[in-house]
Amino acid sequence: MSWNVTGVVARAAKEPTELTTIVVPDPGPNDVIVDVQACGVCHTDFAYRQGDIHDGFPFLLGHEAAGVVAEIGEDVTHVEKGDFVVLNWRAVCGQCRACRKGEPKYCFDTHNASKQMELEDGTKLEAALGIGAFQEKTIVHEKQCTKVNPDAAPEAVGLLGCGVMAGIGASINTGEVKRGETVAVIGLGGVGCAAVAGAKLAGATTIIALDIDERKFDWAKTFGATHTVNTKGLEPQEVAEKIRELTGGFGADVVVDAVARPETLESAFFGRDLAGRVVLVGVPNPTDTFEVPMIEIFGRGGATKSSWYGDCLPERDFPYLTDLFLQGRLPLDEFVTETIAGDAIEAAFEKMGRGEVLRSVALYGDGA
Repeated sequence: MSWNVTGVVARAAKEPTELTTIVVPDPGPNDVIVDVQACGVCHTDFAYRQGDIHDGFPFLLGHEAAGVVAEIGEDVTHVEKGDFVVLNWRAVCGQCRACRKGEPKYCFDTHNASKQMELEDGTKLEAALGIGAFQEKTIVHEKQCTKVNPDAAPEAVGLLGCGVMAGIGASINTGEVKRGETVAVIGLGGVGCAAVAGAKLAGATTIIALDIDERKFDWAKTFGATHTVNTKGLEPQEVAEKIRELTGGFGADVVVDAVARPETLESAFFGRDLAGRVVLVGVPNPTDTFEVPMIEIFGRGGATKSSWYGDCLPERDFPYLTDLFLQGRLPLDEFVTETIAGDAIEAAFEKMGRGEVLRSVALYGDGA
């Protein structure tokens, strides 16, 4: 059988999304139907809408989601009907060259559902990050489902599906923040604030939050920032100097760039200590370039790393972080600025663009 649900589709670049009927097919052998309870409005969905990912329109949006397994394919063993899951877009294959050499966080052939969702006229839809969850049901591969404690609120733990995991992982997994280290985070949207939270979890003693918007500093303090710096009007080297001033003149052990512009990466590069680590977790514009004298790369040592999905392994990280949330040690619920209905995604994009929200979360079914 198949299901008709109402979903959010982007038909053309930079055009408003529309609510329309989506046909969700019956699951293939290793597929799962999930009853979506909550789905966060992530900047990546907006990037799909704008045509910044690629031009394979129409797109079915939504990917930062949690829900309950409703139906499973005949060969599914990873989950059972009734399991509470967070959806992920790193369902590792176990066979590619990255997986074979023990680096599944870089898996180059992640699993997706064997069948595509469609419009009523039969037009195939590409689901955002292989998920497509701005609707009451979606179809994914079984390994895109990560079981977590069902006591957790879906609107909170669903955010682990993308942006919050990216930020926390940028600090803990990629930046490898250690107890007693100093950390600076540039850009205080959802990913940046999550990087602040990750730095606190890892035991950083000084956490510097930097942004051009004063309104975001209260958010950053909620997640553990010890210092804030308004960088509006400052040159990159001036921003780097601000970081050095707050770290004994040396620079931070780890600087996380959650903005990904040439000027912010320059601030991060020169704002770190000798042998410090720079982590680029923001997604840069493909046309941007970054230039630095080679002697600076050699002389400063350390590392400049990119962080894909926070270098996470969903089966390891999602249950662990969910448990920390339930123990009161990780305030995932503080990322939820508002909950909305499924027909308010466009308005949520506008609020996100104005910097008014960390996350708007659409509620569906039992979560609504």
